[in-house]
Amino acid sequence: MATRRVRAFKRWMRSQGIECSEALDFSDDGEEISVRALCDLKEGDMVARIPKATCLTMKTSGAREMIESAGLDGSLGLSVAVMYERSLGQQSPWAPYLHVLPPYQSLPLLWSLHDLDSLLRGTELHKTVKEDKALVYEDWKESILPLLDSPPFNLNPKFFGIEQYFAAKSLIASRSFAIDEYHGSGMVPLADLFNHKTGAEDVHFTSVSSHSDSESDADCNKNDLLANNGDNEPSSEISYSDGSDLDSSLVLGDHTTVMEMIMVKDVEVGNEVFNTYGLVGNAALLHRYGFTELDNPFDIVNIDLELVSQWSSSLFSGRYSRARLSLWRRLGYSGCVSDNTEYFEISSDGEPQIELLILLYIMLLPDDTYHKLDLTSSTSGNSNGSIGMILSEKGKFKSEKAPEVSKDLLRTKDVCNALRLLADMRESFYGSNSVEDDIKALRNCCIREERKLYYSLILRISERGILERLRSYATAGAQSFRTAKRSSARKKLKKT
Repeated sequence: MATRRVRAFKRWMRSQGIECSEALDFSDDGEEISVRALCDLKEGDMVARIPKATCLTMKTSGAREMIESAGLDGSLGLSVAVMYERSLGQQSPWAPYLHVLPPYQSLPLLWSLHDLDSLLRGTELHKTVKEDKALVYEDWKESILPLLDSPPFNLNPKFFGIEQYFAAKSLIASRSFAIDEYHGSGMVPLADLFNHKTGAEDVHFTSVSSHSDSESDADCNKNDLLANNGDNEPSSEISYSDGSDLDSSLVLGDHTTVMEMIMVKDVEVGNEVFNTYGLVGNAALLHRYGFTELDNPFDIVNIDLELVSQWSSSLFSGRYSRARLSLWRRLGYSGCVSDNTEYFEISSDGEPQIELLILLYIMLLPDDTYHKLDLTSSTSGNSNGSIGMILSEKGKFKSEKAPEVSKDLLRTKDVCNALRLLADMRESFYGSNSVEDDIKALRNCCIREERKLYYSLILRISERGILERLRSYATAGAQSFRTAKRSSARKKLKKT
């Protein structure tokens, strides 16, 4: 039986022109709402149509004038819109929708510093989330706090404090969709109730014109509902005359634009209907949505260039390391870069980026071979893009495209030893607890009572598993290198 808030939400959807299939059931456990199939759903079934007018955006909110006069945009402006509508309580046109949302999403962004240090230590999120918290606080201090002192708006500080801002940010991070160029991102009623399952999308979002039977070219997933990116502004505004209704005549150009939810595969009666937020690893899932998944095939671990530099400094002089790194760059190689940090990705199966292997290979070349490679690269002038000078045998060199370089030939004994050392150095970030300790703690953890710990342990165990597979990759590498060398030698003997 539907709960009171679900019944009120259904009535509100009907009043606002949101079409929702009777085949969908909203399961409310008091904390979260999920969507299940009341009957067998077939691929191609349309299960919902959502007018853009019903979305909570900077353009549709009653706070629009305040947001625009303050020059706010993006998630900052949308946060103000969400806080403002919440401050109106039952007077907000979105009140029934806001009541089915949680007060906040339990993202690491909202965790205490103690929880971040104890639960996420060593993970890909630890440093990132602490930096995020500082930035979000600065945004509130510089952009939201001044609004409370602006007489025209008469805002209630109770609804616009730092805690309320963090709560709004968590909902936007986990539930908002990019709607179009005019609206920007917004909260899309009904669409955000479908839970995520990696690689198991049941329903797909597509933006269409309500005056056309054909779909637009824009397909939409969670946080990617870009459609009809025109420059036309709505010809009518949302009405707030009675403070309780939305004007569903909001149009773009000559067409009312809606978002449709289409089944992309069959779902049997009783099963949950899933959306997908993309093919992302657990660090991204926890960061943005507040949960992780066991055996996520899209998990990765990063090894910072700084860590490689520390390893190199333990073996060689600073001058030596800088020269080898410089040659690697001149050959057209680099790592991934984010927030001024350069790093290398280790995939879920433990395989490192080839750029890391090439860097380690160059770092470990004998001096005479290094100087030959340095000279060859300088005189050939072939050092741009993905073209690199790759060592052949006995000091001879050949130029090859990086994707064609055999990783087996790069996995020398010394390179494999370096990979194992880097894995150990990266593993040390997790502290004194072993991965076995983490696995035991996960078995004893109750997800409903210790959600933060549960999801954090999954992330830690997953990342540490990748590092263990990196070690296995390195151990197997030396054997592969010897086999590749023997194969190359046999080919040369045949030629002679």
